[in-house]
Amino acid sequence: MFSLASRVAVITGGNGGIGLGIATGLAKAGAHVVIAARDAAKSESALRALSAIDLEAMAIQTDVTDEHAVTELVRQIERRHGRLDILVNNAGITIRAPAQDLSLAEWNDVICTNLSSTFLCARAAYPLMKRSGGKIINIGSMLSIFGASFSAAYGASKGGILQLTKSLAVAWAPDNIQVNAVLPGWIDTDLTRAGRTQIPGLHEQVLARTPAGRWGTPDDLEGVAVFLASAASNYITGAAIPVDGGFSSSI
Repeated sequence: MFSLASRVAVITGGNGGIGLGIATGLAKAGAHVVIAARDAAKSESALRALSAIDLEAMAIQTDVTDEHAVTELVRQIERRHGRLDILVNNAGITIRAPAQDLSLAEWNDVICTNLSSTFLCARAAYPLMKRSGGKIINIGSMLSIFGASFSAAYGASKGGILQLTKSLAVAWAPDNIQVNAVLPGWIDTDLTRAGRTQIPGLHEQVLARTPAGRWGTPDDLEGVAVFLASAASNYITGAAIPVDGGFSSSI
């Protein structure tokens, strides 16, 4: 039920953090993994780690904010594998600043990288997935449902991902494509480590609010990704699943 043998999965931003954790989990379940990211050197490092699990793992240097680059990404996957079964839209950035201090260029950069790329990749993957069904997993955030004074653009992009997930789920259900979102809590990555230096008291606040009593790690995302990518979730679409140690259930 949870086997991904012979399935082909592309993970945007899959060369580090949550993306690499998900890529690792999918590879362990038998999927052939494609990492799509801008940093070629970082992708090669991730690929070396994945190759011990998936001999057919590959990395494609891609700017997921570029419509033509995304189209070419899907074409390369089709030429190599002839199919695309799983898309994980994980690529993302953040700029931590009060809304009044954000420039329009900074706002657009975050929205384009996080939200527009999710749309571009899903749209490009649709024709291949329509052939035999598929799974799209969009990576949201706690800020898909909560507000934060320091992340207006990031929160807007992640809230948009949640609504886009629901719209695509409804639109593509007749094509046997399930579209769901994962909402990570505070996961220990390079992105959040930077936040701990920028936001005084963040580490202590997270621990106090999280019933599990710890920050998450990228491998905490492996299980939910395998579930949503596998036949076990065939009747689940348009859902948003928190992976947050209880953060969203706590007051």
